[in-house]
Amino acid sequence: MTQTEASDLALVPFVSVDNMMRLVHRIGIDAFLTGLANYIEADFRRWELFDKTPRVASHSAEGVIELMPTSDGEVYGFKYVNGHPKNMKKGRQTVTAFGLLADVATGYPVLLSEMTILTALRTAATSALVARHLAPKGATTMAMIGNGAQSEFQSLAFRAICGIDTVRLYDIDPAATEKAARNLAGSGLTLVPCTSAEAAIEGAQIITTCTADKQYATILTDNMVGSGVHINAIGGDCPGKTELHQDILLRSDIFVEYPPQTRIEGELQQLPEDHAVTEFWQVLTGTAPGRRDARQITLFDSVGFAIEDFSALRFVRDHLRDTGLYDQLDLLADPDDPRDLFGMVMRAGA
Repeated sequence: MTQTEASDLALVPFVSVDNMMRLVHRIGIDAFLTGLANYIEADFRRWELFDKTPRVASHSAEGVIELMPTSDGEVYGFKYVNGHPKNMKKGRQTVTAFGLLADVATGYPVLLSEMTILTALRTAATSALVARHLAPKGATTMAMIGNGAQSEFQSLAFRAICGIDTVRLYDIDPAATEKAARNLAGSGLTLVPCTSAEAAIEGAQIITTCTADKQYATILTDNMVGSGVHINAIGGDCPGKTELHQDILLRSDIFVEYPPQTRIEGELQQLPEDHAVTEFWQVLTGTAPGRRDARQITLFDSVGFAIEDFSALRFVRDHLRDTGLYDQLDLLADPDDPRDLFGMVMRAGA
């Protein structure tokens, strides 16, 4: 290996926030969301190949900081992510993230990327992918309860992947609903701002709940949910935070990503540990049924899982080539003689 080749290996492609936004526009948001969903589906179909563990969380009174690792045996990936609901009052994001891919054979990183935007995109793509397999056939209307940072991504993903044409918007803060409606204007969606959660779910075949407060809450009560709907519950994502009344869970067929994590963080916190659930990868591989009939309530109790982040980083890496939308970071100390790290440091002073 030449010195130039060795130096190239030590440089790690880095996708900044600015370049991630440029990449989204270059690919197109519909194509980006659809492409992410395809990558996530492909990785879920090989679910059993991955290392899996609940995310490693550090909780405080202010929020949570987490690491989400996984590997398929050839590539290792992890995401750093936080959740701090009070940040919004200070003009900061409640969730921020970055992620990394590395070559298992050498341990060398091969991609470092912002993941605040990418997580929003992959969460929306995952939601819509699951709904494509579980929602009632011919569903056209979604209730979007919680109109914060996720709402537009969710709405566009359901349009692109599931064919939704109407979104009924509700948030306890009317300004959030106005923001979502403004951002989605011209998207081709019919937007219906609502003044209550009850109004939002009228006529909706899909109900998405996505609120920020980290508390046991009841966004949907049992009497609000009729038969035949699909519930995309993405707001319950840490211990002590839920959005649905327990009786809704008891009436629903529940689908999850990874049960050991969902039972800690999702709506499943409200149920006994032995309550039956279906892992979504089993639906994709045909080892478990999805929606069986028109009256069934399907519930995706989504908390986000590392394999989805792995898929998203893999998608970005595969679409970076020839775009120039990345920087090369001098991240790894890589002396000509691997044994002479000290000598490299001393020569730099000379």
